[in-house]
Amino acid sequence: MPIVTDSGFAADSFTGEILDLASDTDPATLSLQNVEMIRIDFPSFADGRGFTLARLLRLRGYQGILRARGHVISDQYAMARRAGFDEVEIDDALAARQPESDWMFRADWQAHDYQNRLRGQA
Repeated sequence: MPIVTDSGFAADSFTGEILDLASDTDPATLSLQNVEMIRIDFPSFADGRGFTLARLLRLRGYQGILRARGHVISDQYAMARRAGFDEVEIDDALAARQPESDWMFRADWQAHDYQNRLRGQA
């Protein structure tokens, strides 16, 4: 399974414990102490609850690795990064349909953040 980062596709090199969460998890019920990585499942590319969960975890102070897993498509990469994800885990079939170049096209996700421009932060 390729891991997508701002640098492109990579093999999964993480060896620590992973806290797997469903996209409908209430972040207020979680203890985030000593959690190195949280992996949020996306059951469908049309289900945006994982983006909200990532944002809420970052607002609660989580500073570890956030990984989106499942049905995230390259067009959603910039949104995933802005929501707080560090990386996206995709399966081999999606990587074949949407090669690394499709994801890299969206890797400059900060350059086109109109929300920050409107706030005067870009």
